[in-house]
Amino acid sequence: MSDMIVRSLMAKHPMSIKAGTELTEVVDILLQHKFTGLPVVDAHNRVIGFVSEQDCLRKLLISSYHCEGSLVVEEFMHDQPLTVKADDSAVDVAELMVTQKPKLYPVVDDQGLLIGLLTREQVLRALKDSRRGCD
Repeated sequence: MSDMIVRSLMAKHPMSIKAGTELTEVVDILLQHKFTGLPVVDAHNRVIGFVSEQDCLRKLLISSYHCEGSLVVEEFMHDQPLTVKADDSAVDVAELMVTQKPKLYPVVDDQGLLIGLLTREQVLRALKDSRRGCD
């Protein structure tokens, strides 16, 4: 189990939301691809934030009630996203998932560029598979 690393579990062609994307388009992307949240990237593919369904729901409620104009993702995303590195231990990330609660972590390189996504489901599956050796 100690040799499980993020790189071996992560999705290698990650989805993301581009900076400047309008609220309703963010919602469309999340719904269409069945994600509960996604990283927000700048023009260089550097992770600058994270946006969740909950963030969108909150903003849609407020903007619909007040009939506000369009909002872009930078106005409601979390601007200090929790990220992991490809060489991090999957067990350490599992412990983070228990304490920090995110269901999905952007995987970044040393420059902060998005290189993958790691979901709770991927970690659960890997831990379950490694447990088979205990029986």
